[in-house]
Amino acid sequence: MPTSGRQDMPSDLLPDSPLSLPRAGTDFGAIDADEAWIAVIRKMDETYAELVRQQVELEAKNTALEEAQGFIAGLLGSMTDVLVACDLSGRVEQVNLAAERAFGQRADALLGRPLSDLLDASSETTAADVLATVARRQRIADREFTLATPDGPLAIAVNGALRFDPRGRAVGIVLVGRPIGELRAAYGALAKAHEHLKRTQQQLVHAEKMASLGRLVAGVAHELNNPISFVYGNAHAMKRYAERLIAYLDQVHAGADGAALAKARGELRIDRALSDIPATLSGMLEGAERVRDIVADLRRFSSDRREAQEVFDLAGVVRSAVDWVAKSQMPDLPITVAVPEGLEAVGHPGHIHQVMMNLVQNAVDAMEGRADRRLEITGERIQTADGRQVAVRVRDTGPGIPDALMDRIFDPFFTTKPVGKGTGLGLSICYRIAEEHEGRLEAGNHPEGGAILSLVLPAAP
Repeated sequence: MPTSGRQDMPSDLLPDSPLSLPRAGTDFGAIDADEAWIAVIRKMDETYAELVRQQVELEAKNTALEEAQGFIAGLLGSMTDVLVACDLSGRVEQVNLAAERAFGQRADALLGRPLSDLLDASSETTAADVLATVARRQRIADREFTLATPDGPLAIAVNGALRFDPRGRAVGIVLVGRPIGELRAAYGALAKAHEHLKRTQQQLVHAEKMASLGRLVAGVAHELNNPISFVYGNAHAMKRYAERLIAYLDQVHAGADGAALAKARGELRIDRALSDIPATLSGMLEGAERVRDIVADLRRFSSDRREAQEVFDLAGVVRSAVDWVAKSQMPDLPITVAVPEGLEAVGHPGHIHQVMMNLVQNAVDAMEGRADRRLEITGERIQTADGRQVAVRVRDTGPGIPDALMDRIFDPFFTTKPVGKGTGLGLSICYRIAEEHEGRLEAGNHPEGGAILSLVLPAAP
Protein backbone atom coordinates (compact mmCIF):
# COMPACT_ATOMS: atom_id res chain seq x y z
CA MET A 1 0.00 0.00 0.00
CA PRO A 2 1.34 3.52 -0.77
CA THR A 3 2.34 5.71 2.07
CA SER A 4 1.54 9.04 0.36
CA GLY A 5 -1.33 10.59 -1.61
CA ARG A 6 0.07 9.62 -5.05
CA GLN A 7 1.45 6.48 -6.64
CA ASP A 8 4.99 6.25 -8.01
CA MET A 9 5.23 6.77 -11.83
CA PRO A 10 6.75 3.96 -13.91
CA SER A 11 10.34 4.50 -14.98
CA ASP A 12 9.47 4.41 -18.71
CA LEU A 13 7.34 7.54 -18.30
CA LEU A 14 10.15 9.59 -16.72
CA PRO A 15 11.28 12.07 -17.93
CA ASP A 16 10.87 11.89 -21.80
CA SER A 17 7.39 10.40 -21.86
CA PRO A 18 4.58 12.71 -23.16
CA LEU A 19 2.92 12.21 -19.88
CA SER A 20 5.98 13.25 -17.91
CA LEU A 21 6.23 16.60 -16.25
CA PRO A 22 8.19 19.32 -18.06
CA ARG A 23 11.68 19.89 -16.96
CA ALA A 24 12.64 22.90 -15.02
CA GLY A 25 13.48 25.91 -17.21
CA THR A 26 11.21 24.96 -20.22
CA ASP A 27 10.05 28.09 -22.32
CA PHE A 28 6.31 27.58 -22.82
CA GLY A 29 5.83 30.88 -24.72
CA ALA A 30 8.27 30.00 -27.50
CA ILE A 31 6.65 26.62 -28.09
CA ASP A 32 3.12 28.13 -28.34
CA ALA A 33 4.30 30.85 -30.75
CA ASP A 34 5.89 28.31 -33.16
CA GLU A 35 2.82 26.13 -33.18
CA ALA A 36 0.58 29.14 -33.78
CA TRP A 37 2.68 30.26 -36.78
CA ILE A 38 2.61 26.76 -38.20
CA ALA A 39 -1.15 26.64 -37.84
CA VAL A 40 -1.49 30.08 -39.49
CA ILE A 41 0.73 29.06 -42.42
CA ARG A 42 -1.19 25.79 -42.83
CA LYS A 43 -4.50 27.70 -42.81
CA MET A 44 -3.16 30.18 -45.38
CA ASP A 45 -2.15 27.28 -47.61
CA GLU A 46 -5.64 25.80 -47.33
CA THR A 47 -7.24 29.15 -48.02
CA TYR A 48 -5.00 29.72 -51.04
CA ALA A 49 -5.77 26.28 -52.40
CA GLU A 50 -9.49 26.93 -51.94
CA LEU A 51 -9.12 30.28 -53.72
CA VAL A 52 -7.30 28.59 -56.60
CA ARG A 53 -10.01 25.93 -56.86
CA GLN A 54 -12.75 28.55 -56.82
CA GLN A 55 -10.85 30.56 -59.43
CA VAL A 56 -10.64 27.51 -61.71
CA GLU A 57 -14.35 26.79 -61.26
CA LEU A 58 -15.15 30.45 -61.88
CA GLU A 59 -13.10 30.48 -65.07
CA ALA A 60 -14.78 27.25 -66.24
CA LYS A 61 -18.22 28.68 -65.51
CA ASN A 62 -17.29 31.93 -67.21
CA THR A 63 -16.11 29.97 -70.28
CA ALA A 64 -19.36 27.98 -70.32
CA LEU A 65 -21.33 31.19 -69.89
CA GLU A 66 -19.51 32.82 -72.79
CA GLU A 67 -20.12 29.74 -74.95
CA ALA A 68 -23.82 29.74 -73.99
CA GLN A 69 -24.08 33.46 -74.75
CA GLY A 70 -22.32 32.93 -78.06
CA PHE A 71 -24.62 30.04 -78.91
CA ILE A 72 -27.73 32.07 -78.02
CA ALA A 73 -26.41 35.07 -79.96
CA GLY A 74 -25.70 32.88 -82.98
CA LEU A 75 -29.11 31.27 -82.67
CA LEU A 76 -30.86 34.64 -82.49
CA GLY A 77 -28.80 35.94 -85.37
CA SER A 78 -29.59 32.98 -87.62
CA MET A 79 -33.34 33.12 -87.00
CA THR A 80 -35.35 34.34 -89.97
CA ASP A 81 -38.40 34.95 -87.78
CA VAL A 82 -38.77 38.23 -85.92
CA LEU A 83 -38.16 37.81 -82.16
CA VAL A 84 -39.07 40.45 -79.57
CA ALA A 85 -38.79 39.86 -75.81
CA CYS A 86 -40.72 42.25 -73.52
CA ASP A 87 -41.10 42.65 -69.78
CA LEU A 88 -44.43 42.54 -67.98
CA SER A 89 -45.04 46.23 -68.71
CA GLY A 90 -44.58 45.70 -72.45
CA ARG A 91 -41.14 47.30 -72.84
CA VAL A 92 -38.67 45.72 -75.22
CA GLU A 93 -35.79 43.89 -73.53
CA GLN A 94 -34.30 41.88 -76.37
CA VAL A 95 -34.59 41.61 -80.18
CA ASN A 96 -32.83 39.48 -82.77
CA LEU A 97 -31.15 40.37 -86.04
CA ALA A 98 -34.31 39.67 -88.03
CA ALA A 99 -36.16 42.26 -85.92
CA GLU A 100 -33.36 44.79 -86.51
CA ARG A 101 -33.67 44.25 -90.26
CA ALA A 102 -37.46 44.48 -90.12
CA PHE A 103 -37.51 47.76 -88.19
CA GLY A 104 -34.41 49.17 -89.86
CA GLN A 105 -32.79 49.99 -86.49
CA ARG A 106 -30.07 48.55 -84.31
CA ALA A 107 -30.98 46.66 -81.16
CA ASP A 108 -29.86 49.41 -78.77
CA ALA A 109 -32.33 51.79 -80.43
CA LEU A 110 -35.19 49.37 -79.86
CA LEU A 111 -34.45 48.32 -76.29
CA GLY A 112 -36.57 49.99 -73.66
CA ARG A 113 -39.24 51.16 -76.11
CA PRO A 114 -42.85 50.17 -75.49
CA LEU A 115 -44.25 47.44 -77.70
CA SER A 116 -46.95 49.83 -78.93
CA ASP A 117 -44.26 51.87 -80.76
CA LEU A 118 -43.37 48.84 -82.87
CA LEU A 119 -46.94 48.09 -83.96
CA ASP A 120 -48.76 49.82 -86.78
CA ALA A 121 -52.03 51.56 -86.05
CA SER A 122 -53.81 49.09 -88.34
CA SER A 123 -52.58 46.06 -86.39
CA GLU A 124 -55.32 43.56 -85.64
CA THR A 125 -53.63 42.69 -82.34
CA THR A 126 -52.57 45.60 -80.14
CA ALA A 127 -50.05 45.97 -77.33
CA ALA A 128 -52.96 46.09 -74.87
CA ASP A 129 -54.07 42.67 -76.14
CA VAL A 130 -50.58 41.32 -75.48
CA LEU A 131 -50.50 42.73 -71.92
CA ALA A 132 -53.98 41.32 -71.25
CA THR A 133 -52.82 37.91 -72.44
CA VAL A 134 -49.76 38.16 -70.17
CA ALA A 135 -51.96 39.10 -67.23
CA ARG A 136 -54.08 35.99 -67.84
CA ARG A 137 -50.90 33.88 -68.06
CA GLN A 138 -51.94 32.60 -71.48
CA ARG A 139 -50.12 31.93 -74.72
CA ILE A 140 -50.47 33.78 -78.00
CA ALA A 141 -51.17 31.39 -80.89
CA ASP A 142 -51.24 32.41 -84.57
CA ARG A 143 -52.30 36.00 -83.95
CA GLU A 144 -51.90 38.52 -86.73
CA PHE A 145 -49.74 41.56 -85.93
CA THR A 146 -48.88 44.48 -88.21
CA LEU A 147 -45.44 45.97 -87.58
CA ALA A 148 -44.54 49.59 -88.29
CA THR A 149 -41.46 49.27 -90.54
CA PRO A 150 -39.66 51.81 -92.76
CA ASP A 151 -41.07 50.01 -95.80
CA GLY A 152 -44.62 50.29 -94.52
CA PRO A 153 -46.91 48.01 -92.52
CA LEU A 154 -45.67 44.40 -92.36
CA ALA A 155 -48.22 41.70 -91.49
CA ILE A 156 -46.81 38.80 -89.51
CA ALA A 157 -48.27 35.72 -87.82
CA VAL A 158 -47.12 35.71 -84.18
CA ASN A 159 -46.84 33.04 -81.50
CA GLY A 160 -45.94 34.06 -77.97
CA ALA A 161 -45.14 32.45 -74.64
CA LEU A 162 -44.47 33.72 -71.11
CA ARG A 163 -40.86 34.06 -69.96
CA PHE A 164 -39.95 32.94 -66.41
CA ASP A 165 -36.99 33.63 -64.14
CA PRO A 166 -35.03 30.86 -62.35
CA ARG A 167 -37.50 31.01 -59.46
CA GLY A 168 -40.42 30.29 -61.78
CA ARG A 169 -41.87 33.80 -61.67
CA ALA A 170 -43.26 35.32 -64.88
CA VAL A 171 -41.05 38.24 -65.93
CA GLY A 172 -42.20 38.90 -69.49
CA ILE A 173 -43.24 37.48 -72.82
CA VAL A 174 -41.41 36.38 -75.94
CA LEU A 175 -43.03 37.03 -79.34
CA VAL A 176 -41.93 35.20 -82.48
CA GLY A 177 -43.46 36.16 -85.82
CA ARG A 178 -43.10 35.21 -89.47
CA PRO A 179 -44.22 37.40 -92.36
CA ILE A 180 -47.60 36.24 -93.58
CA GLY A 181 -46.41 36.61 -97.15
CA GLU A 182 -43.96 33.76 -96.63
CA LEU A 183 -46.65 31.65 -94.98
CA ARG A 184 -49.04 32.35 -97.81
CA ALA A 185 -46.37 31.42 -100.33
CA ALA A 186 -45.70 28.18 -98.43
CA TYR A 187 -49.42 27.42 -98.20
CA GLY A 188 -49.78 28.26 -101.88
CA ALA A 189 -46.99 25.87 -102.81
CA LEU A 190 -48.54 23.20 -100.59
CA ALA A 191 -51.97 23.75 -102.13
CA LYS A 192 -50.47 23.59 -105.62
CA ALA A 193 -48.70 20.33 -104.80
CA HIS A 194 -51.94 18.97 -103.33
CA GLU A 195 -53.88 19.91 -106.46
CA HIS A 196 -51.20 18.31 -108.64
CA LEU A 197 -51.43 15.15 -106.55
CA LYS A 198 -55.22 15.14 -106.86
CA ARG A 199 -55.00 15.56 -110.63
CA THR A 200 -52.46 12.76 -110.86
CA GLN A 201 -54.69 10.53 -108.74
CA GLN A 202 -57.69 11.39 -110.91
CA GLN A 203 -55.69 10.56 -114.02
CA LEU A 204 -54.68 7.20 -112.58
CA VAL A 205 -58.25 6.44 -111.55
CA HIS A 206 -59.40 7.49 -115.01
CA ALA A 207 -56.75 5.23 -116.54
CA GLU A 208 -58.02 2.33 -114.44
CA LYS A 209 -61.59 3.10 -115.48
CA MET A 210 -60.54 3.19 -119.14
CA ALA A 211 -58.73 -0.12 -118.70
CA SER A 212 -61.87 -1.60 -117.15
CA LEU A 213 -63.91 -0.11 -119.97
CA GLY A 214 -61.53 -1.61 -122.52
CA ARG A 215 -61.92 -5.05 -120.97
CA LEU A 216 -65.68 -4.53 -120.90
CA VAL A 217 -65.83 -3.49 -124.56
CA ALA A 218 -63.61 -6.39 -125.60
CA GLY A 219 -65.77 -8.83 -123.68
CA VAL A 220 -69.02 -7.40 -125.00
CA ALA A 221 -67.65 -7.42 -128.55
CA HIS A 222 -66.68 -11.07 -128.15
CA GLU A 223 -70.08 -11.94 -126.73
CA LEU A 224 -71.94 -10.03 -129.43
CA ASN A 225 -69.83 -11.53 -132.19
CA ASN A 226 -71.35 -15.02 -131.91
CA PRO A 227 -75.07 -14.15 -132.05
CA ILE A 228 -74.52 -11.39 -134.61
CA SER A 229 -72.52 -13.78 -136.82
CA PHE A 230 -75.31 -16.31 -136.47
CA VAL A 231 -77.93 -13.74 -137.44
CA TYR A 232 -75.73 -12.50 -140.29
CA GLY A 233 -75.22 -16.02 -141.72
CA ASN A 234 -78.91 -16.90 -141.44
CA ALA A 235 -79.86 -13.60 -143.06
CA HIS A 236 -77.74 -14.48 -146.08
CA ALA A 237 -79.42 -17.89 -146.21
CA MET A 238 -82.85 -16.25 -146.05
CA LYS A 239 -81.80 -13.91 -148.86
CA ARG A 240 -80.97 -16.88 -151.06
CA TYR A 241 -84.21 -18.61 -150.15
CA ALA A 242 -86.15 -15.45 -150.93
CA GLU A 243 -84.49 -15.14 -154.36
CA ARG A 244 -85.43 -18.73 -155.21
CA LEU A 245 -89.01 -18.30 -154.04
CA ILE A 246 -89.37 -15.07 -155.98
CA ALA A 247 -88.07 -16.78 -159.16
CA TYR A 248 -90.49 -19.66 -158.68
CA LEU A 249 -93.42 -17.35 -158.01
CA ASP A 250 -92.58 -15.35 -161.12
CA GLN A 251 -93.03 -18.53 -163.21
CA VAL A 252 -96.26 -19.29 -161.39
CA HIS A 253 -97.61 -15.81 -162.15
CA ALA A 254 -96.39 -16.10 -165.76
CA GLY A 255 -98.77 -19.07 -166.24
CA ALA A 256 -96.16 -21.80 -166.72
CA ASP A 257 -97.54 -25.30 -167.07
CA GLY A 258 -97.17 -28.01 -164.48
CA ALA A 259 -94.13 -29.64 -166.05
CA ALA A 260 -92.26 -26.34 -166.21
CA LEU A 261 -93.15 -25.53 -162.61
CA ALA A 262 -92.04 -28.95 -161.42
CA LYS A 263 -88.77 -28.54 -163.24
CA ALA A 264 -88.26 -25.07 -161.77
CA ARG A 265 -89.20 -26.35 -158.30
CA GLY A 266 -86.47 -29.00 -158.53
CA GLU A 267 -83.84 -26.68 -159.99
CA LEU A 268 -84.48 -23.95 -157.38
CA ARG A 269 -84.69 -26.50 -154.51
CA ILE A 270 -87.87 -24.91 -153.31
CA ASP A 271 -88.79 -27.82 -151.05
CA ARG A 272 -85.45 -27.66 -149.23
CA ALA A 273 -85.75 -23.90 -148.82
CA LEU A 274 -89.23 -24.23 -147.40
CA SER A 275 -88.03 -26.84 -144.89
CA ASP A 276 -85.02 -24.71 -143.84
CA ILE A 277 -86.92 -21.44 -143.41
CA PRO A 278 -88.44 -22.22 -139.96
CA ALA A 279 -85.08 -23.30 -138.49
CA THR A 280 -83.33 -20.32 -140.08
CA LEU A 281 -85.88 -17.88 -138.69
CA SER A 282 -85.68 -19.56 -135.29
CA GLY A 283 -81.88 -19.19 -135.31
CA MET A 284 -82.12 -15.54 -136.28
CA LEU A 285 -84.64 -14.94 -133.52
CA GLU A 286 -82.44 -16.72 -130.98
CA GLY A 287 -79.40 -14.64 -132.01
CA ALA A 288 -81.39 -11.42 -131.81
CA GLU A 289 -82.66 -12.34 -128.35
CA ARG A 290 -79.08 -13.06 -127.23
CA VAL A 291 -78.01 -9.62 -128.48
CA ARG A 292 -80.96 -8.10 -126.66
CA ASP A 293 -79.98 -9.86 -123.41
CA ILE A 294 -76.37 -8.73 -123.71
CA VAL A 295 -77.44 -5.13 -124.28
CA ALA A 296 -79.84 -5.33 -121.35
CA ASP A 297 -77.08 -6.69 -119.11
CA LEU A 298 -74.72 -4.00 -120.28
CA ARG A 299 -77.29 -1.30 -119.60
CA ARG A 300 -78.07 -2.70 -116.15
CA PHE A 301 -74.46 -3.20 -115.12
CA SER A 302 -73.26 0.16 -116.43
CA SER A 303 -76.01 2.20 -114.77
CA ASP A 304 -75.01 4.51 -111.91
CA ARG A 305 -78.08 4.49 -109.71
CA ARG A 306 -76.82 5.08 -106.20
CA GLU A 307 -79.98 6.20 -104.46
CA ALA A 308 -81.42 2.73 -103.91
CA GLN A 309 -79.98 -0.75 -103.66
CA GLU A 310 -81.71 -3.71 -105.20
CA VAL A 311 -81.81 -7.46 -104.94
CA PHE A 312 -79.95 -9.18 -107.78
CA ASP A 313 -78.81 -12.67 -108.68
CA LEU A 314 -75.07 -13.17 -108.30
CA ALA A 315 -75.10 -16.13 -110.68
CA GLY A 316 -75.99 -13.90 -113.64
CA VAL A 317 -73.37 -11.32 -112.67
CA VAL A 318 -70.68 -14.00 -112.43
CA ARG A 319 -71.61 -15.59 -115.75
CA SER A 320 -71.56 -12.23 -117.49
CA ALA A 321 -68.15 -11.32 -116.02
CA VAL A 322 -66.71 -14.68 -117.10
CA ASP A 323 -68.16 -14.39 -120.61
CA TRP A 324 -66.99 -10.82 -121.09
CA VAL A 325 -63.45 -11.25 -119.73
CA ALA A 326 -62.15 -14.80 -119.51
CA LYS A 327 -63.71 -16.27 -122.66
CA SER A 328 -62.68 -13.31 -124.79
CA GLN A 329 -59.05 -13.17 -123.58
CA MET A 330 -58.31 -16.86 -122.98
CA PRO A 331 -60.85 -18.92 -124.98
CA ASP A 332 -59.18 -22.26 -124.19
CA LEU A 333 -59.14 -21.64 -120.43
CA PRO A 334 -60.95 -24.37 -118.46
CA ILE A 335 -63.57 -22.61 -116.39
CA THR A 336 -65.71 -24.05 -113.62
CA VAL A 337 -68.59 -21.91 -112.35
CA ALA A 338 -70.43 -23.39 -109.36
CA VAL A 339 -72.66 -20.51 -108.32
CA PRO A 340 -76.20 -21.69 -107.59
CA GLU A 341 -79.13 -19.95 -109.20
CA GLY A 342 -81.02 -17.73 -106.83
CA LEU A 343 -77.91 -16.71 -104.86
CA GLU A 344 -79.27 -13.24 -104.28
CA ALA A 345 -77.42 -10.31 -102.76
CA VAL A 346 -78.36 -6.72 -101.96
CA GLY A 347 -76.52 -3.86 -103.60
CA HIS A 348 -75.74 -2.27 -106.92
CA PRO A 349 -75.37 -4.96 -109.61
CA GLY A 350 -73.30 -2.72 -111.88
CA HIS A 351 -70.68 -2.13 -109.20
CA ILE A 352 -70.54 -5.79 -108.23
CA HIS A 353 -70.21 -6.67 -111.91
CA GLN A 354 -67.20 -4.33 -112.06
CA VAL A 355 -65.69 -6.11 -109.03
CA MET A 356 -66.22 -9.56 -110.57
CA MET A 357 -64.70 -8.46 -113.88
CA ASN A 358 -61.63 -7.19 -112.02
CA LEU A 359 -61.28 -10.40 -110.03
CA VAL A 360 -61.62 -12.55 -113.16
CA GLN A 361 -59.17 -10.32 -115.03
CA ASN A 362 -56.58 -10.61 -112.26
CA ALA A 363 -57.00 -14.38 -112.22
CA VAL A 364 -56.51 -14.56 -116.00
CA ASP A 365 -53.42 -12.32 -115.81
CA ALA A 366 -51.94 -14.45 -113.01
CA MET A 367 -52.18 -17.61 -115.12
CA GLU A 368 -50.68 -16.12 -118.26
CA GLY A 369 -47.87 -18.30 -119.61
CA ARG A 370 -48.48 -21.16 -117.14
CA ALA A 371 -49.02 -24.76 -118.24
CA ASP A 372 -51.71 -25.60 -115.67
CA ARG A 373 -54.50 -23.06 -116.05
CA ARG A 374 -57.88 -23.37 -114.39
CA LEU A 375 -60.41 -20.83 -113.22
CA GLU A 376 -62.79 -21.94 -110.50
CA ILE A 377 -65.62 -19.74 -109.22
CA THR A 378 -67.87 -20.91 -106.41
CA GLY A 379 -70.69 -19.30 -104.49
CA GLU A 380 -72.53 -20.11 -101.31
CA ARG A 381 -74.65 -18.74 -98.50
CA ILE A 382 -72.95 -18.31 -95.15
CA GLN A 383 -74.10 -17.40 -91.67
CA THR A 384 -71.95 -15.02 -89.64
CA ALA A 385 -72.32 -12.97 -86.50
CA ASP A 386 -73.39 -10.07 -88.73
CA GLY A 387 -76.25 -12.05 -90.22
CA ARG A 388 -76.83 -13.95 -93.44
CA GLN A 389 -74.34 -13.30 -96.21
CA VAL A 390 -73.40 -14.64 -99.62
CA ALA A 391 -69.86 -15.31 -100.77
CA VAL A 392 -68.31 -15.69 -104.21
CA ARG A 393 -64.76 -17.06 -104.39
CA VAL A 394 -62.51 -16.76 -107.44
CA ARG A 395 -59.57 -19.16 -107.52
CA ASP A 396 -56.78 -19.33 -110.11
CA THR A 397 -53.82 -21.68 -110.55
CA GLY A 398 -51.23 -18.92 -110.75
CA PRO A 399 -48.19 -18.44 -108.49
CA GLY A 400 -50.29 -17.18 -105.57
CA ILE A 401 -49.70 -14.14 -103.37
CA PRO A 402 -46.36 -13.93 -101.47
CA ASP A 403 -46.77 -13.61 -97.72
CA ALA A 404 -44.71 -10.41 -97.72
CA LEU A 405 -47.23 -8.76 -100.07
CA MET A 406 -50.43 -10.07 -98.50
CA ASP A 407 -50.94 -6.97 -96.34
CA ARG A 408 -50.42 -4.62 -99.29
CA ILE A 409 -52.57 -6.35 -101.90
CA PHE A 410 -55.43 -3.84 -101.53
CA ASP A 411 -53.26 -0.70 -101.16
CA PRO A 412 -53.86 2.00 -103.80
CA PHE A 413 -51.29 2.06 -106.63
CA PHE A 414 -49.69 -1.21 -105.48
CA THR A 415 -49.26 -3.72 -108.28
CA THR A 416 -47.06 -6.68 -109.08
CA LYS A 417 -47.74 -6.40 -112.80
CA PRO A 418 -45.08 -4.99 -115.14
CA VAL A 419 -45.16 -1.35 -116.24
CA GLY A 420 -48.02 -0.71 -118.63
CA LYS A 421 -50.06 -3.73 -117.49
CA GLY A 422 -51.81 -2.17 -114.49
CA THR A 423 -52.21 0.95 -112.38
CA GLY A 424 -52.54 -0.76 -109.01
CA LEU A 425 -56.04 0.62 -108.47
CA GLY A 426 -58.19 -2.34 -109.54
CA LEU A 427 -58.25 -4.26 -106.26
CA SER A 428 -58.24 -1.03 -104.26
CA ILE A 429 -61.42 0.11 -106.01
CA CYS A 430 -62.97 -3.34 -105.57
CA TYR A 431 -62.14 -3.26 -101.86
CA ARG A 432 -63.82 0.14 -101.51
CA ILE A 433 -66.91 -1.03 -103.43
CA ALA A 434 -67.21 -4.07 -101.14
CA GLU A 435 -67.03 -1.83 -98.06
CA GLU A 436 -69.64 0.53 -99.52
CA HIS A 437 -71.93 -2.51 -99.84
CA GLU A 438 -71.31 -3.36 -96.16
CA GLY A 439 -69.37 -6.40 -97.29
CA ARG A 440 -65.72 -7.28 -97.57
CA LEU A 441 -63.10 -8.47 -100.01
CA GLU A 442 -60.50 -10.95 -98.77
CA ALA A 443 -57.36 -12.37 -100.38
CA GLY A 444 -55.50 -15.59 -99.62
CA ASN A 445 -53.78 -18.60 -101.11
CA HIS A 446 -55.42 -21.92 -101.89
CA PRO A 447 -53.87 -24.99 -100.19
CA GLU A 448 -53.38 -26.62 -103.60
CA GLY A 449 -51.76 -23.53 -105.09
CA GLY A 450 -52.88 -20.30 -106.64
CA ALA A 451 -54.64 -17.29 -105.18
CA ILE A 452 -58.24 -17.15 -104.00
CA LEU A 453 -60.20 -13.91 -103.57
CA SER A 454 -63.50 -13.93 -101.72
CA LEU A 455 -66.25 -11.34 -102.13
CA VAL A 456 -68.73 -11.37 -99.24
CA LEU A 457 -71.98 -9.38 -99.51
CA PRO A 458 -75.17 -9.04 -97.48
CA ALA A 459 -77.71 -11.65 -98.52
CA ALA A 460 -81.19 -10.72 -99.69
CA PRO A 461 -83.82 -11.03 -96.94
